[in-house]
Order: sequence, then C-alpha cells, then structure tokens
Amino acid sequence: MKSYRYTVVDVFTTEPLAGNPLAVFPDASTLDETTMQKIARELNLAETAFVLPATRQDCTARVRIFTPIKEMAFAGHPTVGTAFVLLQKHMVAPNSSAFLLEEEIGPIAVRIEAGQRPLIWVRMPPIREGRCYDAALCAGVLGLEPEDLLPIQPQLLSAGNPTVIVAAKDKAAVDRAWLELAGLKTLQGTENESVCVFLFTPTPDGAYSRMFAPEYGIDEEPATGSSTGPLAAYMIRHNLVSGQPGTRFVSEQGTKMGRRSWLHVEVHGKDAADGIYVGGHVTPVAEAFMTLSSPAAMATER
Repeated sequence: MKSYRYTVVDVFTTEPLAGNPLAVFPDASTLDETTMQKIARELNLAETAFVLPATRQDCTARVRIFTPIKEMAFAGHPTVGTAFVLLQKHMVAPNSSAFLLEEEIGPIAVRIEAGQRPLIWVRMPPIREGRCYDAALCAGVLGLEPEDLLPIQPQLLSAGNPTVIVAAKDKAAVDRAWLELAGLKTLQGTENESVCVFLFTPTPDGAYSRMFAPEYGIDEEPATGSSTGPLAAYMIRHNLVSGQPGTRFVSEQGTKMGRRSWLHVEVHGKDAADGIYVGGHVTPVAEAFMTLSSPAAMATER
C-alpha cells in the first residue's frame, strides 16, 4: 500500500466552496496513466491534475490532466490551480514571477501578478477557428428560441478543447438554457470530435457565461479557462470588447450552479488568436491522502 498526498483548491475565486474545485497530486511520479484516470473518476471533479518531473529543461514540471472519463491535452483551471499549489509547496523557485508547465499540448506559460492574493495568469495556446453554425440550430440544442440569441453566428473555436461559442441576448436566456444531448451530436464536425458548448451574454464588465461538456464527463462546469480564451477571441472579432493590447475584462461563470467564478482576461498582442491570457485567484480548501495498492498489485488485480 502507498499513500499519495493531494490538495483540493477552488480555482477562479477568493472564497472557499465557490469557483471550480480541483484536486492536485503534487508527486505523481509513481502513478501510471490507468491509475490516474481511475483516481479522477473516483474524485469525480471536473478535472484532477497530476504533477510529474518535466521532460523538457525549460519547464518547471509536467502536468497531466484528467476529467472523470478522459485525459485533456490542456485545461485552464487545472493549470492555474496547479501553478498555485506548486508555489504554495515551494516547488518552483522562490519569488518566481513566470515559469513554464509542460502539458500534453506543449509548454504553457504561467505568470504571477503579485498582490495580497496572487493573480495567476496562463497564456492560451494558439486559438484555432472552426466552422460556423446556424443560430437556430444552436438555440434548439440549448433549449432556447432563436430570438434569445444575439444576431451573431455561433462558431467553433479551440485552444486545445473544441468549443462552440454561442452569444445570448441577456443573462435570463443564459440561465434558462439546458443542453439537449441528442442535439449535441449535430454540432460535431466531420471528425466526430467531442465539443464543449459555451453560452454567454456581454455585460458591462465582460461576459456572463455557462459551459456544458457532457462528452468530457462534465454536465456543466463552473469555470472553464480553455474556453474563455476562445470566448475572448470571439468577442474581439465581433466588437463586443476591445482588442487593443492591455485590454482586461472578466467572465462570470458558474453562478447558475451556485459556484460563482471570476475568470480574468488580458489581451497582450495585436493578434487576439495568439495574445490572450486567462487568469484568476485560487483558494485552498483541503489537504488529504489517498491510499492505494502498489502499481504492481493493481496490475495483478486487473
């Protein structure tokens, strides 16, 4: 038997029991992929992160991220939350203001904005544009009427996780939405890849949002960094926020589910597809141990 320490943090919030919960295993070097997936299924959070030694000299650590049913090449709230845990456990150089984390998608840049509560920023991977959708189709998939949406064509965008971005007229329409699972299939591309559906409405501060990802084992997620980068690109494209370098805004997500989250967005470059950071605060809530049979014993059991 072996015990593994892990930390539970709430990401994109300064309050405990709000935001998006995340479990981080800061020393997962003896865990295999199958066991990591089983642990993520056991904990049943949106994602669980496992820290391993980096294979690249320019990266501080390697991070593998799992939903209850699959591994993710990149995810925002696990990256922010893991960076916080590494800082808290002194697993990065003292007073570090920037470092790289190695994820399946490649090296991810992390920046620390000092303050009473550090604001942890993650640079989004390059955002890929996909196909556009019929607004009435997307409204139906979300249990809404076409007139509930803004006159802007929904579009598939991806910063590692394909996301269908849909713009609603107001918060009431966002809160009324529910995802029709059979209709979700109609939003998939020719490669039949899994997609998230991200519904938002513009606000004076930025956006009010919800995100659905049942094909990732997540019916609804309270905060989604990897979809907020594409949201920013979409809002800039349609003149819903400024695309000037230095622009900041926030996306409020998770409120409908009782886990309000605040995702900060900062535009860094002239090209929104390659110059977007998503950041947030992190609140620690628990330290725990998970005791498992040795990998050899578990393999024998299988």
